[in-house]
Amino acid sequence: MSWHGRLELRYRHDPEGRRTVGHDRHDGPLRVLASLHPEGPGVCHHVLVHPPGGIVGGDVLEIDVEVQAGAHALITTPGATRFYRSAGPTARQHLRARVASGARLEWLPLETIAYDGVRAVNAMRFELDDGAEMIGWDLLALGLPAAGEPLRRGRFEQQIELPGAWLERGLLDMDDPLSARLLASPLGWDGRSTLATLWFASGSAMTPARRDALLAAAREAIEAADATLAAGATSPDGRVVVLRALARRTEPAFALLADAWARWRQAAWARPACPPRVWRT
Repeated sequence: MSWHGRLELRYRHDPEGRRTVGHDRHDGPLRVLASLHPEGPGVCHHVLVHPPGGIVGGDVLEIDVEVQAGAHALITTPGATRFYRSAGPTARQHLRARVASGARLEWLPLETIAYDGVRAVNAMRFELDDGAEMIGWDLLALGLPAAGEPLRRGRFEQQIELPGAWLERGLLDMDDPLSARLLASPLGWDGRSTLATLWFASGSAMTPARRDALLAAAREAIEAADATLAAGATSPDGRVVVLRALARRTEPAFALLADAWARWRQAAWARPACPPRVWRT
């Protein structure tokens, strides 16, 4: 038996109350646990939950996000997204987000775990109008090496897309010896099992000074991070700044992402970080 879940999230700006109002509609086992405003009415925090606890072969989860002009939404999860072993069918999670001019989106879920024997596709697409901005991250962990269960079998595909600005598409097919070599090689994952990606994106080109400030903030976070991480920051397009890191465990990678996110929030939006409480539970 497979699950098909769909969640629609809509955020609008109420100018009278200077408030971001979030609306959600769900079909199936994917829903909003809580709608919060811990940093004032202007930013709506949504915590998403998937009660079955994991995604198995044949499951399809769809998330559709719309952030209207002037609204600011932060979306996170209380725990990891788990793609479990499959006997054959592919599990799929698709996210599509549209951010209007003058709106902001923060997509900050906790880690994604691809279990040994997984067969899954995880696809994210973020469409930003001119004047829209976002900060997003992805923390991918392959298997459970600390429990003696590394990723040895299966197929996992992931895509992060900002149309016209940046496309990140990766495929690990563990039936192909090249994938195992990629994971072990110093030109690939260098034996590490966690890949962290953080990006700041704008619907229109940033000024060189603003882009340089974001790069500098990311590199300061990298210098302050755990020395075992392999990390770097770059700008593949005038609308995007990206930080990447490889780690042996998720904890130091998450700490780096959270630090760089806080620095970017302050540098780009003059807004101090307000970490969701679920990150500490």
